[in-house]
Amino acid sequence: MPVRAPSSPSDFAAYYQLRYRVLRQPWNQPLGSERADDDDAPSTTHALYSTQAGEVVGVARLHPSGPGQAQVRYMAVDPAFQGQGIGQQLLEYLEDAARRQGLTECILHARQQAVPFYERLGYRVVAPSHQLFGTIQHFLMRKDL
Repeated sequence: MPVRAPSSPSDFAAYYQLRYRVLRQPWNQPLGSERADDDDAPSTTHALYSTQAGEVVGVARLHPSGPGQAQVRYMAVDPAFQGQGIGQQLLEYLEDAARRQGLTECILHARQQAVPFYERLGYRVVAPSHQLFGTIQHFLMRKDL
């Protein structure tokens, strides 16, 4: 399976580089803004998708966010590889990890353009949430695991 946990320094370098390039750079955010304080927490699960040639083209992460609840964050797929099922594979990998941890629901804050993707995978909109960088509307979504 092409989805796996990043395990080496070069894996993590490519992981964070893709997170930055897809989720922060287009909005002129500073390098480093793609990282979170809890990225290194033992309870955080990272997922990385690489091509057969070893190019990292998809990343995401999951962490427990409350009793029985997991949260997906930082889902990013290289634009040249979108629409090929990579995001779905990343999400399924993280949902399986949440189930193995005994978590029973998954939440996420989806960018408006990503809402239909998550809806196809069983998530439902709970409510509008925040506007990232003052321009990108997000929606809180949830799914029972």
